[in-house]
Amino acid sequence: MEGLQERLKGVVWDLAHGTGVTGERSRALADATADDLPGLCQVASDMRDRGRGRTVTFSPKVFIPLTRMCRDFCGYCTFRQSPDEADRLYMTPDEVLAVARAGQRLGCTEALFTLGERPEQRYPEAKAWLGQHGFGSTLEYLAHCCQLVLEETTLLPHPNPGTMSRHEMARLKDVSASMGIMLESTSESLCAPGGAHEFAPSKRPRARLKTLETAGELGVPFTTGVLVGIGDRREERIDALLAIADLHQRYGHIQEVIIQNFRAKPDTAMAEHEDAETEEMLWSVAMARLILGPDVNLQVPPNLSQRDYPIYLQAGINDWGGVSPLTIDYVNPEAPWPQIGDLQRRTEEMGFVLKPRFPIYPEFFLDKSDAVSSPVAQRLRGLADEDGYVKGGTQRYASAHE
Repeated sequence: MEGLQERLKGVVWDLAHGTGVTGERSRALADATADDLPGLCQVASDMRDRGRGRTVTFSPKVFIPLTRMCRDFCGYCTFRQSPDEADRLYMTPDEVLAVARAGQRLGCTEALFTLGERPEQRYPEAKAWLGQHGFGSTLEYLAHCCQLVLEETTLLPHPNPGTMSRHEMARLKDVSASMGIMLESTSESLCAPGGAHEFAPSKRPRARLKTLETAGELGVPFTTGVLVGIGDRREERIDALLAIADLHQRYGHIQEVIIQNFRAKPDTAMAEHEDAETEEMLWSVAMARLILGPDVNLQVPPNLSQRDYPIYLQAGINDWGGVSPLTIDYVNPEAPWPQIGDLQRRTEEMGFVLKPRFPIYPEFFLDKSDAVSSPVAQRLRGLADEDGYVKGGTQRYASAHE
C-alpha cells in the first residue's frame, strides 16, 4: 500500500503542478485517480496531517442575510427573493445589530454577511431603498453594517457579497476580518443554455476569478471553494482547483477552500437533479488536498452531510466551517447545523481535536501584520489565545447550543 500511495502522490503532483495545457493535465489527472479512491484519500489524509496536524476547526457564527434580492437566477438557489417575495428588502441596522448582539451573548465570534448579488441593478425597489437610506449601492450599505458590528459588538465581520471591485473590496477590508466568494466552477458549459448558471451573469468564471485575483492584490484573507454536483465534469472541477492553487501560489491569500455538495431543492430549476454522492465528494475533497497542498485549510460543511460528515476527515479536510447556535443556514434552510457537542464528539472519535476559530485563520493574523485593519487586529488580540484560536475552546459553546 505504501508504494501505491507514493506512486499516486507522485502522479498527482506531477500532473497538477507540471507544465502543459491545463485541460489536458486535468483530464489526465482525473483518469489517473479514478480507480483508487481509498488510496487517494489516504494520501490526502497523510498530507493534511503533515501540514495541519490533527486539529480540526469550526467558526462559531451568526448568519446575517442582509438582503435576499439578487440580480442572478441560479438553477439551484432558494436563497434569492424578488422584492414582492421578500419580507423586507434589506435588514435594517437595528436588525443587524440585534442578531449580532444575540450571537455575542452565545459566545459567537463571526458575523457572516451573506447577500444577493447587486440587486439594485435589477430591481428599482432595491435602488430606491438604498437611496432613501443614503447609500449608493448594496456593497456600500454592507460596509456600513460591517462597521456597525465591529464597533458595537465583539463579533468579527466576514462578508460574502459576490463579485467585488477593487474599491469595494478595499473599503470592506477596513471593517472585516476576512471575505469570501465561492468560485463554484470554472466550467463555461454551466453558463450555456440549460446550465446551472445560464441566468447568473456574476457566476461567469472570468468574473469570479477576477474577484479572487483582486483579493490577492489587496492581501485580503479569502475563502473560496467549489460546488460539487451541479453538472460539471471531474476534469472541470480539477480546472477550478488548479485556478485556485495558481492564485494562492501568486498571492498567498487563500485561507480556506470549501468543497460543498449540491443538494436539490424543491421549486428550483434543478429540483430533479441528483444530489452529489458521497463517493464523488470524497474524490473531490482528496483531489483538492493533493492539488492545493498540505497547508491550505480545507472544509466540508457538516450540515449538508448530516449522517456521514466525519468521513471527510479521512479525505484530508481540517475544518467544518461556520456553525451557529442561533441562526439557521439561510442558503440551505433544510439542513440544520450539528450541535457543538455532537460535532466535538464525532470529530474526537476520528482521532482529532476540535477547536473554535475566528473567520480569519490564525496564520493570517499572527504572521501577517498587514492582513487586517488596526481595529480588527485589536479585536483579535483581545479574543485569541496564544495560538490564535478562540479563548475558552469548545466548552464556551456547548451549553449554549445543546
